[in-house]
Amino acid sequence: MEILESIVIGAGQAGLSTSFHLKRLGIDHLVLDANENPGGAWQHRWDALTMNDVHGVAELPGAVAPARDDQRANAVVPASFAEYERAGSLPVVRPVHVDRVADEDGILVVHAGEREWRTRTLVNATGTWSQPFLPHYPGMETFLGEQLHTVDYPGPEHFRGKRVLVVGGGASAVQFLGALAPITDTLWATRREPVWRDDDFTPEAGAAAVALVERRVAQGLPPQSVVGVTGLMLRPQEREAERLGAYSDRRPMFQRIEPDGVRWADGSFERVDVILWATGFRPAIGHLGPLHLRSEAGGIQLDRNGRGTTAVKDPRIQLVGYGPSASTIGANRAGRTAAVGVQRALSSLVTSS
Repeated sequence: MEILESIVIGAGQAGLSTSFHLKRLGIDHLVLDANENPGGAWQHRWDALTMNDVHGVAELPGAVAPARDDQRANAVVPASFAEYERAGSLPVVRPVHVDRVADEDGILVVHAGEREWRTRTLVNATGTWSQPFLPHYPGMETFLGEQLHTVDYPGPEHFRGKRVLVVGGGASAVQFLGALAPITDTLWATRREPVWRDDDFTPEAGAAAVALVERRVAQGLPPQSVVGVTGLMLRPQEREAERLGAYSDRRPMFQRIEPDGVRWADGSFERVDVILWATGFRPAIGHLGPLHLRSEAGGIQLDRNGRGTTAVKDPRIQLVGYGPSASTIGANRAGRTAAVGVQRALSSLVTSS
């Protein structure tokens, strides 16, 4: 069977950026993507999310970023990615759902059902969207209403006339409250007091936030999202929810869930029809388990004190869209770094053979 120089798993922003740079370096590779169509996780976002709502989509290498307007993000970004793949003749194969990656006599074998590919190096660009995190609370299974995670969010009209409890202290929770509070009754619960910022998000502030994530990755700790450490800001479209008190009435986490609502430790009870879990995601890296890349701290340690993309335990493996590169700008930069890392690993393999 043919042994490729590299395989990229995932054709989102990070995967496409990596493929662009691998091709420019003349490295023979394939990009395996689990989706039926181009667009990465963007194609699965809710219809009500517009390009004005997103944090921003950085331009892919050699391309122009989509415009910030009121068009649906789940249509605009996938169309942009599809054109990028076509124009660059990027070697994307789909749909391929990778089950596991194993090492067989020094060759990395990528298994996807009955199919398999062999490669000397690997770039993991699977992001987090396929791994929603749902915490467990006593009584969850008894709730008679709806429980939805961010991945299931159908848009605000679905919730009209229902009492909705939004759980989570991140940007998604803030956006959901901004959309829902003007049209229905909402509650907000978080584990920690939200940290708000009202200053401009400067490049220096962004660099400081990324540095915090890099520090965790350098220690082999599970990464936090970059957005999660920058603090929360309200956009103009969320000011009406603020005026209605959606953010000031934040409550600590409840103790248990009951059939028709939730109960707090002080005995107080709130009836709700829907629990919307905006509780984030975890890196989709389960398929890398056979390679034993995780540290004792639970994460995958990366080189260059967390600023690189190379797995410390196995230099043949690059991770993009992981930790500090889990943003569109970070993913672009990581794509170039990963391609150079692949080139370096291939050179090392030739030298040692």
